[in-house]
Amino acid sequence: MSEFRLLIIDDDEGFCGILQRRLEHHGVLVQMAHSGYQALALEGHFDGILLDMMLGDDNGLALIQPLKERYSPKHLVVLTGYASIATTVEAMKRGATDYLTKPVGTNELLRRFTNEKLELEDASINRLTPTQIEWEHIQRVLTDNQGNVSKTARELGMHRRTLQRKLSKRSPH
Repeated sequence: MSEFRLLIIDDDEGFCGILQRRLEHHGVLVQMAHSGYQALALEGHFDGILLDMMLGDDNGLALIQPLKERYSPKHLVVLTGYASIATTVEAMKRGATDYLTKPVGTNELLRRFTNEKLELEDASINRLTPTQIEWEHIQRVLTDNQGNVSKTARELGMHRRTLQRKLSKRSPH
């Protein structure tokens, strides 16, 4: 892929980091923002924008038009874990070029931004495995609880020792 500049806007910093590593492996230049304010304050241009629909208490859909006016990206893709027909239609009306539901594989993201089918050497990075999804969910809940393992275990409905065993293993990525 020729040089492609992508802006990822998502309040989940761990998720952004994972996406950044995966996409940079394929030559995409990635910049991240974790709020609408941060995103609109950046300098430069972006060929594509990946926008999370829920940014903390903010609705990412409200950012579509300002982002399009500021950066004129060829592609603006809304990514969400809360897909519905109504939000899909609303995103497209506001100017999104595509709409994806989490989890999404690297191959699918690259295809949406380049409009071409890419064959990746390692098929395991295309789709997240159930183990990877579980790991990312655990990490998000742990982060939300400021690293408190006992509180995280209670929220996840598992024994604290079980959670500690899972955390002691390396990330499945």
